[in-house]
Amino acid sequence: MQEAQDNLPFKLSIKHAFISSIVFGFAMQSIVINEAHAEEIVSNVSNQKSIAITIYNNNLALVRDKRQVKLRKGLNQLALRDVSAQIRPETALLKSTNHAGSLSTLEQNFDYDLLTPQKLLEKYVGKQVTVIKTNPKTGAEKSEKATILSANNGVIVKIGNRIETGINGRIVYDNVPDNLRDRPTLVTQLNSTKAANHTVELSYLTGGLGWKADYVAALNAAEIAIDLSGWVTLNNTSGTSYNNAKLQLVAGDVNQVRPTVQRRNKNIRVEAMAMADASAPMAEESLLEYHLYTLGKTTNIKNQQTKQVALLSANQIPATKQLVFKGQNYYYRNQSGNLGQKIKAGVFVEFDNKVANNLGMPLPKGVLRVYKNDSQGNAQFVGEDRIDHTPKNETVHLKLGEAFDVTANKMQTDYKVVSKHHIYESAYKIVLKNAKSKQVTVTVQEPIPADWKILSESHKGTKINSHLNTWKVTIPAESSTTLTYKTRVKY
Repeated sequence: MQEAQDNLPFKLSIKHAFISSIVFGFAMQSIVINEAHAEEIVSNVSNQKSIAITIYNNNLALVRDKRQVKLRKGLNQLALRDVSAQIRPETALLKSTNHAGSLSTLEQNFDYDLLTPQKLLEKYVGKQVTVIKTNPKTGAEKSEKATILSANNGVIVKIGNRIETGINGRIVYDNVPDNLRDRPTLVTQLNSTKAANHTVELSYLTGGLGWKADYVAALNAAEIAIDLSGWVTLNNTSGTSYNNAKLQLVAGDVNQVRPTVQRRNKNIRVEAMAMADASAPMAEESLLEYHLYTLGKTTNIKNQQTKQVALLSANQIPATKQLVFKGQNYYYRNQSGNLGQKIKAGVFVEFDNKVANNLGMPLPKGVLRVYKNDSQGNAQFVGEDRIDHTPKNETVHLKLGEAFDVTANKMQTDYKVVSKHHIYESAYKIVLKNAKSKQVTVTVQEPIPADWKILSESHKGTKINSHLNTWKVTIPAESSTTLTYKTRVKY
């Protein structure tokens, strides 16, 4: 009996391999596993010929995984390992690319309950196992049959007529349950019209893969041009790695049907940050009403990894800085008096996304951060803003912050109701102050409601549209300029 226990054979077959002498230890126990999935044809990354990933904006990606597999004629049970743990199995499509039309899928199962000592124990609740205990004095081993009664917060077993907890020994299992895998696996039952080596392509949608665009701009000393770099930040929490993958990104809002039941959501931390790779800029093309960006080389996207790749780079892009005071429309039909003291000017930078400006590529939405060198030549952060998807030939507007030295005092100097037909006249005084050592030009924007006209003004303004009038006002260094105007508004 002792000799039989000392030479206890066991095998573990997950997919196609039989592995001997595997012991999973936990607490004061270990687990010995015999066999499972013996009839499957197993495919893993070693059979992979290529992989391509298209990542969309809203936690969605399309994976196209090509593998070489040898199939029998007739019924085959093909286990595709190393698929995404967040695969949407209802979207999976399997086909043979070298023997077109030879495969038909009968059934498929996605096994995502992963093999761990605890999971294996839970699967054997109500089933019989072998418990092997070692005498601490003699080293002799004794084996007994036991039934697992519970695996919650410890192990409870029935051995003969007694109930035991806290087993000090090894638990030997007969096999691995069919739906318990060491990694996410898509098991497909399919029929093949011929026995052959097939190049199969598995396509599926998955969560756990996302991307976003980030931009860095350096504003020159004269504040009239920027150097712009764009980066794509990839995030992989899908549960598997993608090696030598062809990478494509789709910018745009792709509609998805929302599930009525929430899918399982794993709390996964990103453990690594890959270095940015700027050696292969992205090519851009239109795709339906979206834009597709393709990386010029393959890349590795490891599980639990954040990675950056270069999107674009452009130098000496003409830019314009603006100091802007924005008004409100509520005070044109009310008597208001003082409208604000030491109002700060907003600091804006804008540039045109044009080929003539060394750009012209549709820009995916993201955060654009701006730096400027100080007098010592050190780059200093001066603000950031979020941009939306920006087509070619459109203007990018950025608000970087609020000015320290350029302020305004604003008041309503006159107000009266002209008639009972909702006609109002009001006058305004804006004292614009500049504490800088050089003159500045500011833009005053007033959103005026309803049917309106300017009756008088100290500086010539411009009607931008039916609800906006602006004035460009120059303020001398360490001085102030006063803008006055009067309006008539009919509601």
